[in-house]
Amino acid sequence: MTAPRTLEIRESEVEISAIRAQGAGGQNVNKVSSAIHLRFDIAASSLPDDVKVRLQALRDSRITRDGVLVIKAQSHRTQDMNKLDAFARLHELVNSVAVPPKARHPTKPTYGSKQRRLEGKSQRSETKALRGRVTD
Repeated sequence: MTAPRTLEIRESEVEISAIRAQGAGGQNVNKVSSAIHLRFDIAASSLPDDVKVRLQALRDSRITRDGVLVIKAQSHRTQDMNKLDAFARLHELVNSVAVPPKARHPTKPTYGSKQRRLEGKSQRSETKALRGRVTD
């Protein structure tokens, strides 16, 4: 078994902008731009082509029609922590598609499972046959 492949993402391929966080937080939220808006263009990145295809095929609302992954991090109070959180989420998403899915090989039911299924059907059939009208 091979180890899962981890991919490197260059910081130059990521566009980061600081914005004001939403929600409750008092004066700090109103004054400080501590939330991070991270944009990662999948097509223009240095990722391998197979990973790009799998990443764009994901049904994820964070991926735009243009193939740009947008991550908003605002759970921490400081900009640096939100930046680390955004990068961690980006790496997690990219590494989740780094390994291609295993091809499924169809199998057939075993002889024993077929016999058990047919035995259960015949027992059920006998039970239902006894439910008919009783005649003398």
